[in-house]
Amino acid sequence: MSADTNTFENVKAVILSCHKNTTSEEKVNFYNTWAENYDQMKRHGFRNFVGIDGSQAMLEVARESGLYQDLKQCLLGEGQLPVQQGLFDVVVIVGALSVGQVHYHVVRELCKSAKPRGYICMTTRSNDDNLQYKSSLERELKQMEEEGLWTCVERSQVEDWERAVSEQEHGYISGVVYIYKKL
Repeated sequence: MSADTNTFENVKAVILSCHKNTTSEEKVNFYNTWAENYDQMKRHGFRNFVGIDGSQAMLEVARESGLYQDLKQCLLGEGQLPVQQGLFDVVVIVGALSVGQVHYHVVRELCKSAKPRGYICMTTRSNDDNLQYKSSLERELKQMEEEGLWTCVERSQVEDWERAVSEQEHGYISGVVYIYKKL
């Protein structure tokens, strides 16, 4: 197996594992045991973990975990990311690309922060209240592909993404995982 495939498959497995058919408590436990995933990723050559969050309280939780080498407070989508461009092998955004959270244009900044041939992994919800956002996001992803910035490696629809929380939806809602490779 090539190094690129090995890296891609490992990152994909980690991201998808946090969105399997689980309860809220199980998801919290997943994030509380994220350290094991960092150890696994370190075995695959990943060494430098940088976290960005808009919440100072979340950054404190991350700092206390001892997993990150650098943490930065930033509201995504309100300017450039506070990191060096072209630095990261893998860039991950999970749970923030949805209506009322982070503007879909932030994907351009995520792409800029990845190294050439680096991966950008993103997720969004596919429930009714997020369909317009998802459509705009996918147009942006396609536009960036047409501009030669990256290529789509995989787009995975996940049927039981997370529990529905709106009054109009019951059970589980679907979601999508996108993985792009920077050119």
